[in-house]
Amino acid sequence: MSIYKSGAHGRGAQEAWDVAPLPSVMIEPLVRATLLEDLGRAGDLTTNAIVPAGHRGRTAMVARQPGVVAGTDVARLAFGLIDPDIRVDVRKPDGSRIQPGDVIAVVEGNSRAMLTAERTALNFMCHMSGIASATASVVDAIGDARSRVVCTRKTMPGMRIVQKYAVRVGGGSNHRFGLDDAVLIKDNHVAIAGSVAEAVRRARAGVGHLVMIELEVDTLEQLDEALELKVDAILLDNMSVETMTEAVRRVDGRAVTEASGRITPQTAPAVARTGVDLISIGWLTHSVGVLDIGLDHTPA
Repeated sequence: MSIYKSGAHGRGAQEAWDVAPLPSVMIEPLVRATLLEDLGRAGDLTTNAIVPAGHRGRTAMVARQPGVVAGTDVARLAFGLIDPDIRVDVRKPDGSRIQPGDVIAVVEGNSRAMLTAERTALNFMCHMSGIASATASVVDAIGDARSRVVCTRKTMPGMRIVQKYAVRVGGGSNHRFGLDDAVLIKDNHVAIAGSVAEAVRRARAGVGHLVMIELEVDTLEQLDEALELKVDAILLDNMSVETMTEAVRRVDGRAVTEASGRITPQTAPAVARTGVDLISIGWLTHSVGVLDIGLDHTPA
């Protein structure tokens, strides 16, 4: 579903979100490159020296913190690229709410292969689960409000596909995946074009009829101009709650409204009460903490 369609998300805070998994072909290059970075030129020196070649073992991915799981398929792929015979039995699929001590997955197979893939699998799982958990904290905070929580393009280089997936797992939606998704006219574009009207005119002349145009504004005067130009979406940047409430009233459904500007789980409820369609948050992907997950050896 497009993030540009307004309406209540209509799901309880504790309900799992139905998110399509990422096809392996889309994430395999990223996971392979990460494994190669770790393996270097000589492979896992520690494991190869200590663990017998034929040794088989059983490990469990265990939560150390409460949160939301994301990245089980990425972890499975990391193990599988080292040894396709490794079995990963997922007990808590992506989107599951977890508590410390919960077993997320049981991994069985060649011990050398498991230990070699361990850090790559956990790096993805911890990072993606951190994003999903942070997203869920904002979604939970706004409750049944009609606003949707969306991420931005402020993603870590090379990680956008898995970071944006993790946002969806946490109950959020995605903004643009890249510069080629939609037009978003910001202050620098306007400065170079000479005016808002000229920037919008050039955008309309330069893109296809299916491409949406969004305009960033930070005053009510700019908002009125955006409404006259009939853009598809309006980004309300760093507005106070009072100004944003008036902005949403003036728009009155004629364009999609998006709030932006250092929004947190504590401030999100007030932003949502303005009636804005979207709440965009950059820190969900650019500076969120990891969720602590460990891989523990267990008796066979």
